[in-house]
Amino acid sequence: MEATATGNAPELGDLTAAELLGVARHESVVVQQGEANLLAVAYEWAVAHPADDDGWNAATFHHPLGDEPISGDGTPLVAEFCIPELGAALGVSTDAAKKLIGQAIEMVHRLPRVWKRVQSGLVPVWRAKQVAEATIHCDPALSPEAMAWIDAQVAPFLEKIGRAQMERIVAQAIELYGLAGQEHPRDEDNDGRFVHIHTPIGPFAGSMHIEAEVSNADGHDLAQALSAGAAALRAGGSTASLDVRRSMALGELARQQTSLDLAGADAEDETVQRKARRVDLHLHFTAEVQPDGTTGISPIGFLENGQKLVLLSQVRSWVRGTHTEVRILPVIDLNEQITTNRYEPTDRLRRQVILRDRTCVFPWCTRPARSCDLDHVEPFDHEAAGEGRPQPGPTATDNLAALCRSHHRLKTHTGWRLTSPSSGVFEWTSLHGQRFRRDRHGTQDLTDDPADPVPSRFP
Repeated sequence: MEATATGNAPELGDLTAAELLGVARHESVVVQQGEANLLAVAYEWAVAHPADDDGWNAATFHHPLGDEPISGDGTPLVAEFCIPELGAALGVSTDAAKKLIGQAIEMVHRLPRVWKRVQSGLVPVWRAKQVAEATIHCDPALSPEAMAWIDAQVAPFLEKIGRAQMERIVAQAIELYGLAGQEHPRDEDNDGRFVHIHTPIGPFAGSMHIEAEVSNADGHDLAQALSAGAAALRAGGSTASLDVRRSMALGELARQQTSLDLAGADAEDETVQRKARRVDLHLHFTAEVQPDGTTGISPIGFLENGQKLVLLSQVRSWVRGTHTEVRILPVIDLNEQITTNRYEPTDRLRRQVILRDRTCVFPWCTRPARSCDLDHVEPFDHEAAGEGRPQPGPTATDNLAALCRSHHRLKTHTGWRLTSPSSGVFEWTSLHGQRFRRDRHGTQDLTDDPADPVPSRFP
C-alpha cells in the first residue's frame, strides 16, 4: 500500500475493512493510555500545589448547604488557585479540572489497586472515575478499612463494574464495617421526598423534565387538581391529548401558586392574603433582513435562563396563555459605549455587559453572566476624583467583565493578568505563561507550543 505525500500513513479511504478495524483498535488504546496519563498529570499537579497546613485555601466544591471536599476523608488537600491553570491548559472548566484532580487523588490514596490497573492502560478510565466518584461522595464517609475492602472487590473486575453494581458494593461495605449508624437519621423532615426539575438537554428549550417523590396526601391532591385542570381545558376547546392537557394544567397551577403573607395578615383573622409569584424569562431576539429586503424578527432567539435556544413560536404560545405578564425592556445596543462616574455600574450598563458577555469571561467558564460579578479590568481608583486625576479604571462598557466569584477572586489574589484590547474581548495570561483570548465566539488558546516535545508515555 502506498503512503500519502504528506506522511507515512495511508489515507483511511484506501484501507480495507480489516485494516480500518485495526486502526480503530490502535487509536482506542492510544486514547485510553492518554486518559490514564492525564490522570497521572492531574495527581502530580496536585502534589506540587498542596494547601496550607490549616487548609484555609483548600479547593472545595461550593454548594448552598456548605462546601464539599474534592476527594475522600484523609486525602491531601490541594490549593484552590492552582486548579484553574490546569483546567485552562486542558480546555475545560475549573469545576471539571477540580473533579479530575479529586478523582486522581482518591485513586492514589484510597483506591491503590484501581489506580494501578488504570495506569496499566488496560481498562477504561471512565470506569475508574465512576468508582472514585461513588466513594468520594459516599454518605456516611467510608473508613480506611471499608475503602480497602472496596478496592479489593472492584479492582480485578474494573472493566465490568457498572453504576448499579458499584452502589451495591458501597452499600455492602457500609453494612459490613458498621457505618450505617453514621447516616443521618430519617424523620418526617428527611424521608426521601424531593422535586427535581431537570435542565433540558439539546439546543432548544421546548420542554423540561420534572421528577418528584411526594407524600400520599400531596400526590392524590395533585392528581385530582391535574385531572380537573385537564378537564377544564378540554371543556374550553382544547384538542390536545390527556397527557399534554395534564402538563398544561400543572403549568396553570404554578402560575396560580399562592403563599401566605404572614407579615401582613392579622394573627386573629383567618383570612389570608394571596400573592401571585412571577417568573422572569430573559429572552433575546434579533431583527434581521429578510430575503425580500424587509426587516423581521429572527425565528430563533436565546433563552438566557439555562443558556438555551428558543423558537419564536414557543414564545408566542407562552404569552397567549393566561396569567402571563409580559415585560418589554428597552433595546440595548451592545456596541454602544456606556460610562458612569460611579464605581457601581448603572442598571443599563449592567444589562449591557451581561448580554454582551453571556457567561463568566474566564477561559472555558460557563457560569451565566447574570449571576456573576462585574469586575473592572483596569482597577477603579477611588481617590482619583478627589485628587483631580483622570480615572485609570472607569466604570464603562470597555472596562467591565463578567466574572464568577471564584474567578473574580483568582484575578484579585493571584498573578493571573487580564487585559481587554476592545469591548467584549478579554486576554488572560496565567502564572505559568499560558495565554487565552475570550470573546463572543468562545475561548481561544494562544499559548505557544513548547519547544521540546513532551513524551506521550510515562515510565
